[in-house]
Amino acid sequence: MEPLLCPACKTNRTRFNLIAQQVKQVKLNPQSGSVEQEFAEDAGPFHMSYQGPDYRVQCAVCGLNENMDMFVKMAQVHKQ
Repeated sequence: MEPLLCPACKTNRTRFNLIAQQVKQVKLNPQSGSVEQEFAEDAGPFHMSYQGPDYRVQCAVCGLNENMDMFVKMAQVHKQ
């Protein structure tokens, strides 16, 4: 884990919520929105696999919710 700094409030370096992204590949009913089918890792050629980050970060002071990279880069630019 690297040091973090909130890019919005620019003061918080210590209080954050780490949000683990749990991917669940599904096929939904277009009318009702209910889950018709859940897929394993390989859902087939018409279902792109998740490409996003494993974690997101929320500032526990101002509530900003972004990718961890934004918080890490802000800390690197504003080293104390």
